[in-house]
Amino acid sequence: MEPPGSPPLRERAAGVLAVLVAGGCGAYDDLVGAGDPRRGFRAHLGALRGGEVTSGAVKLFGIGAAGVLAGLLIEERAVDGVLSGVVIAGTAHLVNLVDVGPGAAVASVAVVGAVAGMPGAAAAAVLAPADLGERTMLGDTGAHGLGAALGLALAGPGGRHGGRTGRVVLAAGLVAAVANGERISGLARRASVVLRRAAGAR
Repeated sequence: MEPPGSPPLRERAAGVLAVLVAGGCGAYDDLVGAGDPRRGFRAHLGALRGGEVTSGAVKLFGIGAAGVLAGLLIEERAVDGVLSGVVIAGTAHLVNLVDVGPGAAVASVAVVGAVAGMPGAAAAAVLAPADLGERTMLGDTGAHGLGAALGLALAGPGGRHGGRTGRVVLAAGLVAAVANGERISGLARRASVVLRRAAGAR
């Protein structure tokens, strides 16, 4: 019998699966794709059409598959599971896109989590000082793992404020953002500069 207030076993399994696979795919990219100048999924999909499996393609399909499997674990209906999977994977990729400077990814996760009323937001905020001070670096490993955790919170019971319609809108927005990754990264880069200036002024 599970302790009162603990998440069901399927939700815990979904969380472990999504975060570990997202972090693992990010680690693979950190190690294998560090010298690859290609950015954005269009470039990696283009390489895949040419027969080359890049680390970016591994991230795209690996995190996507793990997100859908995690979504199916936390949902009763397949359509809701796929939607939740898109939210989980899309958020993991989005957080990595905004990880372009000290504090950018951690701040985005903390802000979104706080606005959505998610208990994990404070955990991200704890990382902010070290990240802003460049004492630690998330890398793809940390950014994808942190993003998957946020995606789980958005897709899980606590984040379903808009029902299925809300998740459709969220999933569509995340897909559009990831498809326009260069623009998102550019905005995040400017925001990171502002954050560093604000931190230095204290």
